[in-house]
Amino acid sequence: MTLLDGIISRVIDTDRLAVGILEREGDDAATPAERTVVLIHGNVSSSLFWQEFMQDLPADLRVIAIDLRGFGTSEHAPVDATRGVRDFSDDVHAALTALGIPTAHLVGWSMGGGVVMQYALDHPVLSLTLQAPVSPYGFGGTRRDGSRLTDDDAGVGGGGANPDFVQRLADHDTTDEAPTSPRSVFRSGYVSADYDGVNEDLWVESMLTTSTAEGNYPGDGVASENWPGFAAGTTGVLNTMAPRYFDTSGIVELPVKPPILWVHGTADAIVSDTSFYDLNHLGALGIIPGWPGEEIAPAQEMVSQTRDVLDAYRAAGGEVAELELEGVGHAPHLERPGAVRQALLAVIGYIGQPAFPAPPTEAIILSSSD
Repeated sequence: MTLLDGIISRVIDTDRLAVGILEREGDDAATPAERTVVLIHGNVSSSLFWQEFMQDLPADLRVIAIDLRGFGTSEHAPVDATRGVRDFSDDVHAALTALGIPTAHLVGWSMGGGVVMQYALDHPVLSLTLQAPVSPYGFGGTRRDGSRLTDDDAGVGGGGANPDFVQRLADHDTTDEAPTSPRSVFRSGYVSADYDGVNEDLWVESMLTTSTAEGNYPGDGVASENWPGFAAGTTGVLNTMAPRYFDTSGIVELPVKPPILWVHGTADAIVSDTSFYDLNHLGALGIIPGWPGEEIAPAQEMVSQTRDVLDAYRAAGGEVAELELEGVGHAPHLERPGAVRQALLAVIGYIGQPAFPAPPTEAIILSSSD
């Protein structure tokens, strides 16, 4: 495992499974919950993706990044997709309990955004930061209002994974020789074309920690009479986000509503109203043949669904801040870390939010002797 300066790794035992975590050297275990930030990664990744971001957060915070089951150094226990992402969120709760952390500020990226929303439905949290989050209605197979397109969630789940990509994960392919190589997928899906980070090898290393064992990534599929011929199964990672199992729109009804920060990029290829990972959108483009049309199989309006639910959350008394980043892809914390960091520090109350509208200002010029 490649660790950046100041980052340490360990595996902790919980009452559910062994969980891998990253921490920072010097962080104080006695730090109160109000200054504790917990980072949850997304699909086909691990806590390693958070290292640069962890380094740049203030030293008086306690920062922990957790590996979900089947990723990183956490136990490769199978995932019961019929519970939605609850296996993941329950594992996070078990890890925090083992660490003596009753609550914290949770940050979730992509699928991890769904995990922290589910966590908030089941346990108290101080704030939620949703970075490029999966829609509150899951991934694929729903209309704008969250209603399911088919009774079996056709075109959704483990059956939609590219088998060559899965094999290359299993083979720990570090090349860019094919569009399905993890490195190529990182470049085309995780970040925008403008990204030029120095740690690409580390991000690929993180992707390659993904377990492809039965019950992990991607999960099973079943035959369907509906286009494109398969539907969501019951085990594995991708099926956890099938709409029959996953719905976190209930955050609107939380009696105690933590403040929410929503971070997303306008060039996100994965979570989008026109996602290149949504088979219905690919069908509409003619990439997948036989598409039955807009009335039967519309593309999922993922970002619009999130906006609708967060607007309802705000209308019900919750606080919501939005950070939309022009030209940024699926990993804003890699492409615009300063903007994401500042927004996070504001939502957790570490720094004050600027007044709006801004008050009048005046220039004060001091001599060099002052």
